Amino acid sequence: MEILKLATEWAKAEVFSTRFFILFAIIFFIASLGFWQLGKTDIARAYIIPTLVAGVLLLTIGIGLVYTNTSRITAFETAYKKDVSAFVKSEIVRAESTLKEYQTVVFKIIPTIIIVAALLIIFINTPTWRAISITTIAMMVVILLIDGTAQARIDAYYKKLKLVDIENKNKE
Repeated sequence: MEILKLATEWAKAEVFSTRFFILFAIIFFIASLGFWQLGKTDIARAYIIPTLVAGVLLLTIGIGLVYTNTSRITAFETAYKKDVSAFVKSEIVRAESTLKEYQTVVFKIIPTIIIVAALLIIFINTPTWRAISITTIAMMVVILLIDGTAQARIDAYYKKLKLVDIENKNKE
């Protein structure tokens, strides 16, 4: 029963964390509205669409992850009651897969995108490309912040799962 509680707490923490994607999406929407209503210069006007697009992307990520993790909470109990050992093994496989994805996407691809956007700011001096680049960097930083904590959380969850798996094997 402890493993079910651990899995449920992890999923609830994920739901809480992913809500920050939605919060930042709202902030980007407000910024877009502000640039649209108050922007007088070319650079201020250039931010309208990039901040709106970033807001839509963050909102999509947030809603998708909240839905996925919320539905996962109920699925955990069903899978646990069906077969505890299979539940632990499937969670270990899922956690390993997620950790590998974080290593690739969050810690390699996103920093590369930030570097490319920073280079665009340096080499392309038009208001539109500056706004796109700066907004991209801001959105990627938000993703790094949220996913950095999520990666640490799933790593701790994974280690606890491995301990439970070892304990289960020793009991057999």
